[in-house]
Amino acid sequence: MDDSEIRGRIEALVEEEHRLRNSGEHTAEQRARLQQIEEDRDQLWDLLRQRDAKRQYGEDPDEAEPRSEQQVEGYLQ
Repeated sequence: MDDSEIRGRIEALVEEEHRLRNSGEHTAEQRARLQQIEEDRDQLWDLLRQRDAKRQYGEDPDEAEPRSEQQVEGYLQ
């Protein structure tokens, strides 16, 4: 997956998140989906950052691997 595909997936997740958040009251299923969207989006952003770092240091960005949700969600902001 290249950078444009990753960014496209991020944009699609953001659009879905906005639709869900603007839909008023949320069911348990919708809240679970919102949580999954946030986790997926964070993983994709992390993957983009890894790809940028690899490029910066002359490495192949295609060698970047998605990290687990637990690892990405455990980062301090």
